Amino acid sequence: MISSPLEDIEAAALQLATSDRAKLAERLLISLDEDDEILASWVAEAERRADAFDRGEMETIDFDEAIAQARARLANRRAA
Repeated sequence: MISSPLEDIEAAALQLATSDRAKLAERLLISLDEDDEILASWVAEAERRADAFDRGEMETIDFDEAIAQARARLANRRAA
């Protein structure tokens, strides 16, 4: 079976380190034509979270731990 260019790119991307895949995903998302209203909403949410962090109302977790938690939640949903 012949793979498509998209499948080739995906396979190559999956070989990247986790942090590099995250950077690539961010760049791809930014490259999409975003609606100004949606972008404004994301900016407002990021600012709200930054303010909450500055006030000590929100904690941070390590990137690898966040990914592990997300994967665990997905695995639990699939198992259910």
